[in-house]
Amino acid sequence: MNIIESLRLSEWKHYKSKKRARLTNTTPTIIASNCVGTMIYQDMKLPVCSPTINLGILMNDFVRFCENLEWYLEQPLYRIEDEDASCPVGILSDVKIYFGHYDTWEQAARKWRLHSKLVDLNNLFFIGSEKDGCTYETLERFERLPYKNRVILTKKAYPEFSSAFYIHGFENQTEMGNLIAFRKGIWLRRYLDEFDYISFLNGEGILPLQK
Repeated sequence: MNIIESLRLSEWKHYKSKKRARLTNTTPTIIASNCVGTMIYQDMKLPVCSPTINLGILMNDFVRFCENLEWYLEQPLYRIEDEDASCPVGILSDVKIYFGHYDTWEQAARKWRLHSKLVDLNNLFFIGSEKDGCTYETLERFERLPYKNRVILTKKAYPEFSSAFYIHGFENQTEMGNLIAFRKGIWLRRYLDEFDYISFLNGEGILPLQK
């Protein structure tokens, strides 16, 4: 590792440490449609209190899951075969779940059951993304979710939706790109870092990023 790479990594650790110091809610249940929630737990070194870790759910299924969260969490998870998937896939009633970061179905199912028991229904935060089949109607349904703490990260501005937050850099793509990837630049920053998820998890709503 050269001096520049070492400096960038050191600054990245300091940046995350400063963010973590601002966080007052250290046990949030983050219900996310993809690995955005996983990365927040990891970067902020938080205990995992959510079953939506290391997995992906298509956005329309995700909204349906969120619309009746308590009921879905009580449903049995079954394995299904999906020839187009390269990972274990499960079904929760009518919600399909892609366990993209698990090696085996047994591991995925065990983690789902374990983390489902840790959900705090009084400390819920919902994060969606404008991808994986997300349409304008999906955005409308997400907006109507009966929860205070909800955000959907989008590739363009939607001023008509209070729950939408615009992440720059994907305007010319058909859907939102990889939000946990690092942007090009001097310092290490994820696309996700454009969203002030610290204020969000502190219950302050969707605010402009603090510089």
